[in-house]
Amino acid sequence: MNLQEFKAELLADGIIDAEEVAKLKEVLYADGIIDKEEADFLFELNDAVTGKANDASWEAFFIQAIADFLLKDEVSPGEIDENEAAWLVDKIGADGQVDGTEKALLEKLKAEAKSFPANLAVLL
Repeated sequence: MNLQEFKAELLADGIIDAEEVAKLKEVLYADGIIDKEEADFLFELNDAVTGKANDASWEAFFIQAIADFLLKDEVSPGEIDENEAAWLVDKIGADGQVDGTEKALLEKLKAEAKSFPANLAVLL
């Protein structure tokens, strides 16, 4: 199943439940890493379910997976480089709002990254 088919299946009822979070973990971490396509996919899901009655494990998974994508990459481990910061600003701004999940993501990145880019700090 490709990511778009998976997205349609996940969003069929408009929310993400605990069972779907478990399936997301299994599928996205199958190779041990979150790549750019998977990170883009997670932001599409988050934008689609923001403000809905999702299982609490969704927010925790989303934040951890995006943090892993940004901080556990081979190019700049532990850091958010310029390209990653620009990608994140674009993703967070895509729907015109910084939702609670995105704010929690930014706070985690600020706490864990070696440095926190100014263009991300303004989003907090």
